[in-house]
Amino acid sequence: MDKKIIDLGLNRRRFLKSTVAAGAATLAMPAIVRAQSNEIVIGCAASHTSWMEQIVIPNFEKKYDAKVLFEGTKSTVNLEKMRANRDKPYLSVVQMDDPVMILAVEEGVLTPITAEAVPNITKLRAGAVHMDGMWANYVQPWAGIAYNTSAMDGVPSWSTLWEPSYEGKIIIPSLQNTEGMWTLFAAAMLATGLPFEQAQYEVDAAFDKLAELKPNLLSIYSVMTQSFNLLEQGEISMLSGQFSSYALPRKNEGAPVDLAAPKEGIFAMPSGICLVKDGPNPELATAYVNEMLSADLQKEIAEFAFSLPANTEITGLGVVPEGIPVFGPDWAFVSGNRKDWVERFDKLMAS
Repeated sequence: MDKKIIDLGLNRRRFLKSTVAAGAATLAMPAIVRAQSNEIVIGCAASHTSWMEQIVIPNFEKKYDAKVLFEGTKSTVNLEKMRANRDKPYLSVVQMDDPVMILAVEEGVLTPITAEAVPNITKLRAGAVHMDGMWANYVQPWAGIAYNTSAMDGVPSWSTLWEPSYEGKIIIPSLQNTEGMWTLFAAAMLATGLPFEQAQYEVDAAFDKLAELKPNLLSIYSVMTQSFNLLEQGEISMLSGQFSSYALPRKNEGAPVDLAAPKEGIFAMPSGICLVKDGPNPELATAYVNEMLSADLQKEIAEFAFSLPANTEITGLGVVPEGIPVFGPDWAFVSGNRKDWVERFDKLMAS
């Protein structure tokens, strides 16, 4: 199961050589952070705000006597910030989804994470380091269908989204949001009868199936939190493509919601971390990345966000539903086609 969850098919060749790993393993932490500044700006997903503010930022600020400025938004917006500020970057580290990481590499706005500067990168499971260290996965939430527990007892299948009894009671993400891909792949799977591994390439069938979903849709979201509020209030019954790092903490806080793992399978959210090329305060930035890849911090995040950590020193958390297939798509294929899919999706939903 680990291989399905973590191996997103993006490695071009092995990043860590045995000699580098052996030498880096002796390092307790990155080079001493010299005082250029005690402040860094981190770009991240808005949906990560809770654990960033409760766990990551207090931990790092206390340990390094530093200030972390957190900008929560979408991965595509983070990429636009890096593009727009290429000549004078203000972001030091960005946490965003793997398919957008590919675009960032192509744009030349990232700098590799090295084992010398970030020794905890040697402790990650196979497949968690991509494109020779251009980015690494830290924790990976799983994604399924969030539902209102006052309206439903559960969601056994992805096909439940299409049932006529839920007319006007469903919201799905835009394809501009990475989690929007999950409904697209589910549509392909249902339309073709193929497993996700094969169905993900049947794009025409997926869009035909999405057209059949339109009567059940109240709206399409680009900002998840607003739609999640509608779910909690019972205005909708299901919110497709939602992830454990947001839905399950809300459940634990008493909201009338739960996250279903449909029998056909769930998805691994591609949560990555990278260093911005020529970003301010690079030593503090590498220290931050090293902390994010550490066993202690990853364990706290994984338990809070019901996510799978990448650090191999962490075992026995039980954060992924047992017996349900976990699918990680071909992100290179997604990245190469996403612009066209977004345009096609927008036209379909507007018609």
